[in-house]
Amino acid sequence: MTAPSHSDRHISARMTFFLALCCGLIVANLYYSQPLAGPISRALSMSPESAGLIVTLTQIGYVIGLLLVVPLADLVENRKLILAMVGLSMLAVIGAGFADNAALFLIASLLIGVGAVAVQVIVPLAAHLASEERRGQVVGNVMSGLMFGIMLARPVASFITDLYGWHAVFVFSALVMLVLGITIRLVLPPRLPKAAISYGGLLASMGGLALKTPILQRRAFYQAMMFGAFSLFWTTTPLLLAGPAFNMSQSGIALFALAGVAGAVSAPLAGRVADAGLTRQATIAAMLFAIISFAITLLLPLGSASSLALLVMAAVLLDFGVSGNVVLGQRAIYGLSADLRSRLNGLYMATFFVGGAVGSAIGVWGYAHGGWPMAAILGGGMPALALLTLFFVEPKNDAAESLSASAD
Repeated sequence: MTAPSHSDRHISARMTFFLALCCGLIVANLYYSQPLAGPISRALSMSPESAGLIVTLTQIGYVIGLLLVVPLADLVENRKLILAMVGLSMLAVIGAGFADNAALFLIASLLIGVGAVAVQVIVPLAAHLASEERRGQVVGNVMSGLMFGIMLARPVASFITDLYGWHAVFVFSALVMLVLGITIRLVLPPRLPKAAISYGGLLASMGGLALKTPILQRRAFYQAMMFGAFSLFWTTTPLLLAGPAFNMSQSGIALFALAGVAGAVSAPLAGRVADAGLTRQATIAAMLFAIISFAITLLLPLGSASSLALLVMAAVLLDFGVSGNVVLGQRAIYGLSADLRSRLNGLYMATFFVGGAVGSAIGVWGYAHGGWPMAAILGGGMPALALLTLFFVEPKNDAAESLSASAD
């Protein structure tokens, strides 16, 4: 009888669930502060203009981590790197929770973003542990945990703040990071990469990868447009729901945000579809879901129960499409080279995270100048642009392309 492969010996349903749980709990740190910008800025005497830095600096920290920390997973032992970032996250959220001035809180916000990139070391690690034929399924299952973390963080933060104040959110997170770090040390297997390259060479190689890897370029652009639409929707809908059309409370908006959690089920489904060789068809479907999600919100006048139901349906459809598409992209780039996997993932994530920042910015601008109709048109236009690119630029079979970049 043939001996099981290394990956088959080490990845199990229990381990996959644990990695998904880790991703969800860690990535939530990025999103706890988003619905709390108002109370935090008031408590720390921040001006309305500077309150936006609460979210922006967390995002900047995350992009810094994606570009400078995540590539280290191709060089250093992965479990140690993950534990270091979880430890940084714990210290950062403690700093945020006990901050008594704006400067300290904003520094903590930046470090929270850097520490959260542990999830982007965990996801490629899951791909390493999985066999080739099950890689998409495993990555999809792990990513479902990450997406649940993103979607649950906002309502959880709102509910805790309503009960105990915003400081309690970060104290809660610090305790979660402490328990998680201990568990990771006990449960997660070590992985030492084979790459023989300096840290400087590692970073220098990323420019070549970005310029010479067409699959990475396309998949990063697709997800940048999808995540831009996602960020636009979740930045502007709280403004819409709190406005005169719906006049919803913070708790009501938190309940609305829970609706989007249903979309996270698409991540494991997308992984299985990608394993079956149907990445192109599934990508088209994901983009259509995103376009339709914005279109249906324009069918009825805002303010009625029916229009609110359409917004809920839009949230589910959009999150379904975005969650699925990110896994389809990861499955495609992870198949290029095991030795470059973390660098490819860092570039992929950094690119589409920038797309998310752009989506948030144009969403607020569109809502201020044309209300929800303009925001919805801009939101639907981003996945529509990705779909046009797919039809006119992408070859029929991505798998036929080879990785033309090298780590040198």
